[in-house]
Amino acid sequence: MAAALPPVVVGCGGAGAVVVAALRKRGSAAVQVQHPRIDIRRFDVVLAARHDGLSGPNVVVTRTALHRVTPARLADAAARWAGKLSHLQRPLVAVLVGGDSGRYRFGRREAAKLAHELAAMMEADRVGLALTPSRRTGSEEQALLRQVLEPRGGWIWDGTGENPYFGLLALADVIVVTIDSVSMVSEAVATSAPVMLARLPGHSARQHVFMQALINEGRVREFKGRLDHWPVEPIDDTAEAAAETRRRLGL
Repeated sequence: MAAALPPVVVGCGGAGAVVVAALRKRGSAAVQVQHPRIDIRRFDVVLAARHDGLSGPNVVVTRTALHRVTPARLADAAARWAGKLSHLQRPLVAVLVGGDSGRYRFGRREAAKLAHELAAMMEADRVGLALTPSRRTGSEEQALLRQVLEPRGGWIWDGTGENPYFGLLALADVIVVTIDSVSMVSEAVATSAPVMLARLPGHSARQHVFMQALINEGRVREFKGRLDHWPVEPIDDTAEAAAETRRRLGL
């Protein structure tokens, strides 16, 4: 016996879009996250970031990618990590490091450049520093960052135990994030901290549009090896997009 179809199916990316569109033909309401790369009329709701360049009666546009950051999650993370990071100097700079993405490069040269710029900021501006690599950060690049920053008092997650990612977002006075990840930038700007972008070699037209819009709006600035601090407000369209999706589906 065939299983009953779910009332709502959600897909993400091109591969998921094909499956979701097919299930819609069989009676499920179809929600697509990100550009589906097929006719958007095949979905009930398309949740697209503005850099996707989509418009239409079934499109809900957000300024950033959908993400997992909420005030409650940040408050919980702050409570869990405040004691573990209390030895670090204030202001505290959280650094979110990505890696090679196919569009941007983060090898030894880029890691060395970033490490020395962060070290210069620590010495010139007397800041504390906590850094978390991502799954795409190579082991050699992590070792190089650790070699330069730890002797200066920087704290770098070694990949063991609880992931500090949300704790860093919650406790940071300023955030530095490499430019290769729309998701990391989207989560960083959902906090109350100013965000600085660390440039990497490479190019993506869509990501350039995304980053440039945030620069134009004053939410982010480029990292140039010094601490920068300015008043900001969080950018978080995820909850509103979810509410609008429910409204359109009558849920």
